[in-house]
Amino acid sequence: MRMLTLFLVLFVAVPSLAARLVSGPMAGPSDHRSVTLWLQADGAARVAVEYWPLEAPAERRRSAPQPLRADEQFVAQLRLSGLKPGSRYAYRVLFDGRAVGDVWQFATQALWQWRRQSPDFTVLAGSCAFGNEPEFDRPGRPYGDRDDIFDRMAAEQADLMLWLGDNIYLREVDWGSLEGMEHRWAYVRRQPALQKLLRTGAHAAIWDDHDFGPDNANRSHPLKHHALALQRRYWPNPSFGLPEAPGAFTSFSLNDAEFFLLDNRWYLDHPKLPAADRQMFGAEQMRWLKNALLNSTARFKLIAGGSQMLNGTSRFSDSWADYPAEREDFLRFLRETGIGGVVFLSGDVHRSELIRLEREGLYALHDLSCSPLTSGTHVNESLRERPQLVPGTLVMGQRNYCRLRFEGLPEERRLVLQVINADGQLQWTHTLSAAQLGAPWPMPRHPTLPRPQP
Repeated sequence: MRMLTLFLVLFVAVPSLAARLVSGPMAGPSDHRSVTLWLQADGAARVAVEYWPLEAPAERRRSAPQPLRADEQFVAQLRLSGLKPGSRYAYRVLFDGRAVGDVWQFATQALWQWRRQSPDFTVLAGSCAFGNEPEFDRPGRPYGDRDDIFDRMAAEQADLMLWLGDNIYLREVDWGSLEGMEHRWAYVRRQPALQKLLRTGAHAAIWDDHDFGPDNANRSHPLKHHALALQRRYWPNPSFGLPEAPGAFTSFSLNDAEFFLLDNRWYLDHPKLPAADRQMFGAEQMRWLKNALLNSTARFKLIAGGSQMLNGTSRFSDSWADYPAEREDFLRFLRETGIGGVVFLSGDVHRSELIRLEREGLYALHDLSCSPLTSGTHVNESLRERPQLVPGTLVMGQRNYCRLRFEGLPEERRLVLQVINADGQLQWTHTLSAAQLGAPWPMPRHPTLPRPQP
Protein backbone atom coordinates (compact mmCIF):
# COMPACT_ATOMS: atom_id res chain seq x y z
CA MET A 1 0.00 0.00 0.00
CA ARG A 2 2.86 2.37 0.90
CA MET A 3 4.53 1.63 -2.47
CA LEU A 4 1.28 2.39 -4.30
CA THR A 5 0.93 5.66 -2.41
CA LEU A 6 4.51 6.65 -3.31
CA PHE A 7 3.88 5.78 -6.97
CA LEU A 8 0.75 7.95 -7.03
CA VAL A 9 2.59 10.88 -5.45
CA LEU A 10 5.36 10.66 -8.03
CA PHE A 11 2.91 10.26 -10.89
CA VAL A 12 1.02 13.39 -9.85
CA ALA A 13 4.19 15.40 -9.18
CA VAL A 14 5.99 14.77 -12.48
CA PRO A 15 3.80 16.99 -14.70
CA SER A 16 4.29 19.98 -12.38
CA LEU A 17 8.06 19.63 -12.79
CA ALA A 18 7.98 19.73 -16.60
CA ALA A 19 9.70 22.71 -18.20
CA ARG A 20 7.46 25.27 -19.90
CA LEU A 21 8.13 27.47 -22.91
CA VAL A 22 8.09 31.04 -21.59
CA SER A 23 9.46 33.05 -24.53
CA GLY A 24 9.67 32.55 -28.26
CA PRO A 25 10.41 30.71 -30.36
CA MET A 26 11.99 33.37 -32.55
CA ALA A 27 13.80 32.95 -35.86
CA GLY A 28 16.98 34.77 -36.71
CA PRO A 29 17.75 35.94 -40.26
CA SER A 30 17.71 32.89 -42.51
CA ASP A 31 19.89 32.24 -45.52
CA HIS A 32 19.07 29.96 -48.44
CA ARG A 33 19.56 26.70 -46.55
CA SER A 34 19.65 27.32 -42.80
CA VAL A 35 18.13 29.26 -39.92
CA THR A 36 18.62 29.66 -36.16
CA LEU A 37 15.64 29.35 -33.81
CA TRP A 38 15.79 30.96 -30.35
CA LEU A 39 13.63 30.08 -27.33
CA GLN A 40 13.59 30.18 -23.53
CA ALA A 41 12.06 27.83 -20.96
CA ASP A 42 11.57 28.03 -17.20
CA GLY A 43 13.39 24.83 -16.36
CA ALA A 44 15.72 22.07 -17.48
CA ALA A 45 14.82 19.81 -20.40
CA ARG A 46 16.21 18.49 -23.64
CA VAL A 47 14.87 20.59 -26.47
CA ALA A 48 14.51 19.71 -30.14
CA VAL A 49 12.56 21.04 -33.11
CA GLU A 50 10.45 18.99 -35.49
CA TYR A 51 10.04 20.75 -38.85
CA TRP A 52 8.71 20.14 -42.36
CA PRO A 53 8.08 22.03 -45.63
CA LEU A 54 4.53 23.36 -45.84
CA GLU A 55 4.11 21.80 -49.29
CA ALA A 56 5.42 18.42 -48.10
CA PRO A 57 4.22 17.66 -44.55
CA ALA A 58 5.41 14.06 -44.82
CA GLU A 59 9.06 15.20 -45.05
CA ARG A 60 9.41 15.65 -41.30
CA ARG A 61 12.82 16.06 -39.72
CA ARG A 62 13.94 16.54 -36.15
CA SER A 63 16.93 18.48 -34.89
CA ALA A 64 19.39 16.90 -32.49
CA PRO A 65 18.25 17.53 -28.90
CA GLN A 66 20.25 19.91 -26.74
CA PRO A 67 20.03 20.62 -23.01
CA LEU A 68 18.34 23.66 -21.52
CA ARG A 69 20.67 24.64 -18.69
CA ALA A 70 20.22 26.82 -15.63
CA ASP A 71 23.58 28.57 -16.14
CA GLU A 72 22.33 29.74 -19.56
CA GLN A 73 18.90 30.77 -18.21
CA PHE A 74 17.33 27.80 -20.04
CA VAL A 75 17.90 29.56 -23.38
CA ALA A 76 18.51 27.55 -26.55
CA GLN A 77 19.54 28.49 -30.06
CA LEU A 78 18.89 25.62 -32.44
CA ARG A 79 20.53 25.66 -35.86
CA LEU A 80 18.57 23.99 -38.65
CA SER A 81 20.47 23.28 -41.87
CA GLY A 82 19.97 21.41 -45.12
CA LEU A 83 16.80 23.39 -45.88
CA LYS A 84 15.38 24.20 -49.30
CA PRO A 85 15.81 27.75 -50.68
CA GLY A 86 12.69 29.86 -51.04
CA SER A 87 10.58 27.55 -48.86
CA ARG A 88 8.28 28.06 -45.93
CA TYR A 89 8.54 25.55 -43.11
CA ALA A 90 6.25 24.63 -40.25
CA TYR A 91 7.77 23.55 -36.96
CA ARG A 92 7.00 22.70 -33.38
CA VAL A 93 9.14 22.66 -30.25
CA LEU A 94 9.70 19.47 -28.25
CA PHE A 95 10.77 19.35 -24.59
CA ASP A 96 11.93 15.85 -23.67
CA GLY A 97 10.11 14.58 -26.74
CA ARG A 98 6.86 16.29 -25.75
CA ALA A 99 5.35 18.97 -28.03
CA VAL A 100 4.94 22.37 -26.36
CA GLY A 101 3.11 25.37 -27.76
CA ASP A 102 1.63 25.75 -31.22
CA VAL A 103 2.93 25.08 -34.71
CA TRP A 104 4.89 28.05 -36.04
CA GLN A 105 6.58 28.92 -39.31
CA PHE A 106 9.83 30.27 -40.73
CA ALA A 107 11.02 30.88 -44.30
CA THR A 108 14.30 30.49 -46.14
CA GLN A 109 15.54 33.01 -48.66
CA ALA A 110 14.73 32.57 -52.33
CA LEU A 111 17.52 31.77 -54.76
CA TRP A 112 16.63 34.60 -57.15
CA GLN A 113 20.13 35.71 -58.17
CA TRP A 114 20.81 35.19 -61.93
CA ARG A 115 17.31 33.71 -62.29
CA ARG A 116 14.65 36.39 -61.75
CA GLN A 117 14.07 39.72 -60.05
CA SER A 118 14.47 40.08 -56.32
CA PRO A 119 11.29 39.35 -54.34
CA ASP A 120 9.48 42.27 -52.75
CA PHE A 121 9.74 42.21 -48.97
CA THR A 122 8.97 44.17 -45.80
CA VAL A 123 11.15 45.08 -42.83
CA LEU A 124 9.94 46.66 -39.59
CA ALA A 125 12.21 48.67 -37.31
CA GLY A 126 11.97 50.24 -33.87
CA SER A 127 13.85 51.05 -30.69
CA CYS A 128 13.31 51.99 -27.05
CA ALA A 129 11.13 49.20 -25.64
CA PHE A 130 10.63 49.70 -21.90
CA GLY A 131 9.06 46.86 -19.92
CA ASN A 132 7.63 48.06 -16.62
CA GLU A 133 8.48 46.24 -13.38
CA PRO A 134 6.92 48.37 -10.60
CA GLU A 135 9.14 46.97 -7.85
CA PHE A 136 12.25 48.36 -9.54
CA ASP A 137 10.87 51.24 -11.64
CA ARG A 138 11.55 54.81 -10.64
CA PRO A 139 8.78 56.55 -8.65
CA GLY A 140 6.01 58.29 -10.53
CA ARG A 141 4.21 57.59 -13.76
CA PRO A 142 5.35 54.33 -15.42
CA TYR A 143 7.83 55.00 -18.21
CA GLY A 144 6.63 52.15 -20.43
CA ASP A 145 3.24 52.23 -22.12
CA ARG A 146 1.15 50.91 -25.04
CA ASP A 147 2.64 47.44 -25.39
CA ASP A 148 -0.26 46.62 -27.74
CA ILE A 149 2.01 48.05 -30.44
CA PHE A 150 3.70 44.64 -30.58
CA ASP A 151 0.49 42.87 -31.63
CA ARG A 152 -0.04 45.52 -34.29
CA MET A 153 3.48 44.92 -35.60
CA ALA A 154 2.99 41.14 -35.58
CA ALA A 155 -0.13 41.57 -37.72
CA GLU A 156 2.05 43.07 -40.45
CA GLN A 157 3.59 39.62 -41.07
CA ALA A 158 6.84 41.32 -42.04
CA ASP A 159 9.81 39.35 -43.29
CA LEU A 160 12.22 40.91 -40.77
CA MET A 161 12.11 42.94 -37.56
CA LEU A 162 15.17 45.10 -36.80
CA TRP A 163 15.51 46.02 -33.12
CA LEU A 164 17.51 49.27 -33.14
CA GLY A 165 18.75 49.37 -29.54
CA ASP A 166 17.41 50.06 -26.05
CA ASN A 167 15.49 46.84 -26.56
CA ILE A 168 15.56 46.45 -22.78
CA TYR A 169 16.23 49.06 -20.08
CA LEU A 170 18.69 47.95 -17.44
CA ARG A 171 17.90 49.56 -14.07
CA GLU A 172 20.13 50.67 -11.21
CA VAL A 173 19.57 47.28 -9.57
CA ASP A 174 20.58 45.47 -12.76
CA TRP A 175 23.71 46.88 -14.37
CA GLY A 176 26.09 46.29 -11.47
CA SER A 177 26.04 42.49 -11.69
CA LEU A 178 25.66 39.65 -14.16
CA GLU A 179 22.74 38.32 -12.11
CA GLY A 180 20.95 41.66 -12.27
CA MET A 181 21.43 41.91 -16.03
CA GLU A 182 20.23 38.33 -16.48
CA HIS A 183 17.09 39.15 -14.50
CA ARG A 184 16.27 42.12 -16.70
CA TRP A 185 16.73 40.19 -19.94
CA ALA A 186 14.60 37.26 -18.79
CA TYR A 187 11.90 39.50 -17.30
CA VAL A 188 11.51 41.61 -20.44
CA ARG A 189 11.77 38.76 -22.92
CA ARG A 190 8.93 36.75 -21.35
CA GLN A 191 6.39 39.62 -21.52
CA PRO A 192 3.14 38.16 -22.92
CA ALA A 193 2.62 41.17 -25.20
CA LEU A 194 5.90 40.45 -26.98
CA GLN A 195 5.43 36.78 -27.86
CA LYS A 196 3.30 37.06 -30.98
CA LEU A 197 5.79 39.44 -32.58
CA LEU A 198 8.78 37.26 -31.65
CA ARG A 199 7.11 34.32 -33.39
CA THR A 200 6.52 36.29 -36.60
CA GLY A 201 9.12 36.63 -39.36
CA ALA A 202 12.83 36.90 -38.57
CA HIS A 203 14.59 39.11 -36.00
CA ALA A 204 17.98 40.78 -35.64
CA ALA A 205 19.16 43.40 -33.17
CA ILE A 206 21.75 46.00 -32.26
CA TRP A 207 22.14 47.53 -28.83
CA ASP A 208 22.38 50.99 -27.32
CA ASP A 209 23.25 52.19 -23.84
CA HIS A 210 20.27 50.74 -21.96
CA ASP A 211 20.81 47.14 -23.10
CA PHE A 212 24.58 47.58 -22.68
CA GLY A 213 24.77 49.15 -19.20
CA PRO A 214 23.97 52.43 -17.42
CA ASP A 215 22.61 55.50 -19.19
CA ASN A 216 25.19 56.78 -21.71
CA ALA A 217 27.48 53.83 -20.93
CA ASN A 218 30.69 53.72 -22.97
CA ARG A 219 33.78 51.52 -23.39
CA SER A 220 34.61 51.96 -19.70
CA HIS A 221 31.64 49.84 -18.56
CA PRO A 222 33.31 47.21 -16.33
CA LEU A 223 30.73 44.51 -17.10
CA LYS A 224 30.62 44.98 -20.85
CA HIS A 225 31.83 41.41 -21.47
CA HIS A 226 28.78 40.18 -19.53
CA ALA A 227 26.60 42.55 -21.57
CA LEU A 228 27.96 41.10 -24.80
CA ALA A 229 27.45 37.54 -23.58
CA LEU A 230 23.78 38.34 -22.89
CA GLN A 231 23.36 40.06 -26.24
CA ARG A 232 24.63 36.85 -27.84
CA ARG A 233 22.39 34.74 -25.62
CA TYR A 234 19.17 36.61 -26.36
CA TRP A 235 19.48 37.48 -30.05
CA PRO A 236 19.98 35.00 -32.94
CA ASN A 237 22.14 37.39 -34.98
CA PRO A 238 24.34 35.69 -37.62
CA SER A 239 27.53 36.69 -35.77
CA PHE A 240 28.97 39.05 -33.16
CA GLY A 241 32.12 41.02 -33.95
CA LEU A 242 35.31 39.45 -35.26
CA PRO A 243 37.99 37.31 -33.60
CA GLU A 244 40.34 40.28 -33.59
CA ALA A 245 37.61 42.84 -32.76
CA PRO A 246 35.01 41.90 -30.14
CA GLY A 247 31.62 43.55 -30.20
CA ALA A 248 28.03 43.18 -31.33
CA PHE A 249 28.42 44.19 -34.99
CA THR A 250 27.46 41.92 -37.90
CA SER A 251 25.97 41.89 -41.39
CA PHE A 252 23.55 39.76 -43.39
CA SER A 253 21.65 39.90 -46.67
CA LEU A 254 17.94 39.68 -47.38
CA ASN A 255 17.11 39.52 -51.09
CA ASP A 256 18.62 42.63 -52.74
CA ALA A 257 19.37 44.41 -49.45
CA GLU A 258 22.29 43.96 -47.09
CA PHE A 259 22.12 45.06 -43.46
CA PHE A 260 25.21 46.24 -41.60
CA LEU A 261 24.49 46.27 -37.86
CA LEU A 262 26.93 48.42 -35.91
CA ASP A 263 28.06 48.42 -32.28
CA ASN A 264 28.04 51.99 -30.93
CA ARG A 265 28.97 51.05 -27.32
CA TRP A 266 31.90 48.64 -27.11
CA TYR A 267 34.46 51.15 -28.46
CA LEU A 268 32.62 54.36 -27.51
CA ASP A 269 34.66 57.20 -26.02
CA HIS A 270 33.26 59.92 -23.80
CA PRO A 271 32.22 62.89 -25.98
CA LYS A 272 34.37 65.28 -23.94
CA LEU A 273 37.63 63.62 -24.89
CA PRO A 274 39.64 65.60 -27.50
CA ALA A 275 37.64 65.70 -30.74
CA ALA A 276 40.50 64.40 -32.90
CA ASP A 277 40.90 61.28 -30.73
CA ARG A 278 37.44 60.21 -29.69
CA GLN A 279 35.56 57.50 -31.54
CA MET A 280 32.15 55.89 -31.48
CA PHE A 281 32.70 52.71 -33.49
CA GLY A 282 36.46 52.21 -33.29
CA ALA A 283 39.09 51.74 -35.97
CA GLU A 284 38.69 47.97 -36.38
CA GLN A 285 34.91 48.11 -36.72
CA MET A 286 35.12 50.97 -39.23
CA ARG A 287 37.71 49.08 -41.26
CA TRP A 288 35.39 46.06 -41.29
CA LEU A 289 32.45 48.23 -42.38
CA LYS A 290 34.37 49.87 -45.23
CA ASN A 291 35.57 46.53 -46.56
CA ALA A 292 32.12 44.97 -46.21
CA LEU A 293 30.49 47.83 -48.13
CA LEU A 294 33.05 47.62 -50.91
CA ASN A 295 32.47 43.87 -51.12
CA SER A 296 28.68 44.11 -51.15
CA THR A 297 26.70 43.43 -54.34
CA ALA A 298 23.38 44.47 -52.73
CA ARG A 299 21.34 47.18 -54.36
CA PHE A 300 20.31 48.59 -50.97
CA LYS A 301 22.86 48.85 -48.14
CA LEU A 302 21.27 49.61 -44.77
CA ILE A 303 23.70 50.74 -42.05
CA ALA A 304 22.08 50.53 -38.61
CA GLY A 305 23.45 52.17 -35.47
CA GLY A 306 21.97 52.83 -32.05
CA SER A 307 22.69 56.57 -32.29
CA GLN A 308 21.75 59.04 -34.99
CA MET A 309 24.25 58.96 -37.81
CA LEU A 310 23.64 62.05 -39.96
CA ASN A 311 21.98 64.59 -37.66
CA GLY A 312 24.56 67.36 -37.49
CA THR A 313 22.76 69.54 -34.95
CA SER A 314 22.95 67.28 -31.89
CA ARG A 315 25.71 67.89 -29.39
CA PHE A 316 26.59 65.56 -26.50
CA SER A 317 23.48 63.47 -27.11
CA ASP A 318 25.01 60.20 -28.35
CA SER A 319 24.98 61.43 -31.94
CA TRP A 320 27.78 60.54 -34.34
CA ALA A 321 28.14 64.30 -34.80
CA ASP A 322 29.89 64.30 -31.42
CA TYR A 323 32.70 62.25 -33.01
CA PRO A 324 33.58 64.48 -35.96
CA ALA A 325 36.91 62.95 -37.01
CA GLU A 326 35.55 59.40 -37.26
CA ARG A 327 32.30 60.54 -38.89
CA GLU A 328 33.97 62.75 -41.49
CA ASP A 329 36.44 60.00 -42.34
CA PHE A 330 33.58 57.65 -43.15
CA LEU A 331 31.62 60.23 -45.13
CA ARG A 332 34.77 61.01 -47.09
CA PHE A 333 35.16 57.28 -47.78
CA LEU A 334 31.61 57.18 -49.18
CA ARG A 335 32.34 60.20 -51.38
CA GLU A 336 35.61 58.83 -52.71
CA THR A 337 34.34 55.33 -53.44
CA GLY A 338 30.93 56.38 -54.78
CA ILE A 339 29.24 53.38 -53.16
CA GLY A 340 25.56 53.39 -54.09
CA GLY A 341 22.43 52.42 -52.20
CA VAL A 342 23.49 53.49 -48.70
CA VAL A 343 20.72 54.34 -46.21
CA PHE A 344 21.21 54.76 -42.45
CA LEU A 345 18.91 53.51 -39.67
CA SER A 346 19.01 54.62 -36.04
CA GLY A 347 17.01 54.75 -32.82
CA ASP A 348 17.51 56.25 -29.36
CA VAL A 349 16.02 59.76 -29.67
CA HIS A 350 12.39 59.04 -28.66
CA ARG A 351 11.06 60.46 -31.90
CA SER A 352 10.97 59.25 -35.49
CA GLU A 353 12.24 61.35 -38.37
CA LEU A 354 14.09 61.29 -41.66
CA ILE A 355 17.34 63.27 -41.91
CA ARG A 356 18.81 64.08 -45.33
CA LEU A 357 22.44 65.02 -45.97
CA GLU A 358 22.96 66.60 -49.38
CA ARG A 359 26.24 65.87 -51.18
CA GLU A 360 27.45 67.88 -54.14
CA GLY A 361 27.61 65.72 -57.25
CA LEU A 362 26.41 62.60 -55.39
CA TYR A 363 23.12 61.23 -54.18
CA ALA A 364 21.82 62.48 -50.82
CA LEU A 365 22.30 60.28 -47.76
CA HIS A 366 19.32 59.56 -45.51
CA ASP A 367 19.06 58.51 -41.86
CA LEU A 368 15.73 57.08 -40.70
CA SER A 369 15.37 57.28 -36.91
CA CYS A 370 12.71 54.98 -35.39
CA SER A 371 11.71 55.57 -31.76
CA PRO A 372 10.08 54.84 -29.33
CA LEU A 373 8.22 51.55 -29.28
CA THR A 374 6.93 51.57 -25.68
CA SER A 375 9.19 53.90 -23.68
CA GLY A 376 8.65 57.56 -22.85
CA THR A 377 7.96 60.24 -25.43
CA HIS A 378 8.61 63.95 -25.43
CA VAL A 379 7.81 66.97 -27.58
CA ASN A 380 10.30 69.70 -28.48
CA GLU A 381 8.87 72.13 -31.02
CA SER A 382 12.30 73.59 -31.78
CA LEU A 383 13.19 70.31 -33.52
CA ARG A 384 10.85 71.17 -36.40
CA GLU A 385 13.18 73.85 -37.73
CA ARG A 386 16.29 71.99 -38.84
CA PRO A 387 17.77 72.24 -42.32
CA GLN A 388 18.54 68.50 -42.57
CA LEU A 389 15.04 67.36 -41.52
CA VAL A 390 12.94 66.11 -44.42
CA PRO A 391 9.74 68.20 -44.13
CA GLY A 392 6.75 66.39 -42.67
CA THR A 393 8.69 63.44 -41.26
CA LEU A 394 9.07 64.43 -37.59
CA VAL A 395 6.86 62.28 -35.31
CA MET A 396 6.91 63.28 -31.62
CA GLY A 397 4.83 62.53 -28.56
CA GLN A 398 3.60 59.09 -29.61
CA ARG A 399 4.81 55.51 -29.74
CA ASN A 400 5.53 54.30 -33.25
CA TYR A 401 7.46 51.92 -35.48
CA CYS A 402 8.89 52.14 -38.99
CA ARG A 403 8.07 50.07 -42.06
CA LEU A 404 10.56 49.63 -44.90
CA ARG A 405 9.11 48.19 -48.08
CA PHE A 406 11.51 47.01 -50.80
CA GLU A 407 9.50 46.68 -54.00
CA GLY A 408 9.22 47.09 -57.75
CA LEU A 409 10.61 45.72 -60.98
CA PRO A 410 14.38 45.95 -61.46
CA GLU A 411 14.33 49.26 -63.37
CA GLU A 412 11.80 50.71 -60.91
CA ARG A 413 13.16 49.25 -57.67
CA ARG A 414 12.43 51.46 -54.67
CA LEU A 415 12.55 51.64 -50.89
CA VAL A 416 9.35 52.96 -49.33
CA LEU A 417 9.80 54.36 -45.80
CA GLN A 418 6.80 54.77 -43.49
CA VAL A 419 6.09 55.55 -39.83
CA ILE A 420 3.04 54.01 -38.13
CA ASN A 421 1.86 54.95 -34.63
CA ALA A 422 0.64 52.60 -31.90
CA ASP A 423 -2.97 53.01 -33.12
CA GLY A 424 -1.99 51.79 -36.58
CA GLN A 425 -2.26 55.22 -38.19
CA LEU A 426 0.17 56.00 -41.00
CA GLN A 427 2.10 59.16 -40.15
CA TRP A 428 4.04 59.67 -43.38
CA THR A 429 5.48 57.96 -46.45
CA HIS A 430 8.71 58.78 -48.24
CA THR A 431 9.99 56.87 -51.26
CA LEU A 432 13.63 56.50 -52.27
CA SER A 433 14.13 54.99 -55.71
CA ALA A 434 17.20 52.92 -56.43
CA ALA A 435 18.10 55.54 -59.04
CA GLN A 436 17.96 58.28 -56.39
CA LEU A 437 20.38 56.26 -54.28
CA GLY A 438 22.90 55.76 -57.06
CA ALA A 439 22.28 52.01 -56.73
CA PRO A 440 23.55 49.90 -59.63
CA TRP A 441 22.02 46.66 -60.88
CA PRO A 442 22.26 44.39 -57.80
CA MET A 443 24.15 41.52 -59.44
CA PRO A 444 27.20 41.90 -61.70
CA ARG A 445 26.33 40.29 -65.04
CA HIS A 446 28.63 37.76 -66.61
CA PRO A 447 28.55 38.23 -70.42
CA THR A 448 27.44 34.63 -70.93
CA LEU A 449 24.45 34.93 -68.61
CA PRO A 450 21.16 36.60 -69.56
CA ARG A 451 19.83 39.53 -67.61
CA PRO A 452 17.12 38.41 -65.14
CA GLN A 453 13.63 39.03 -66.45
CA PRO A 454 10.62 40.19 -64.40
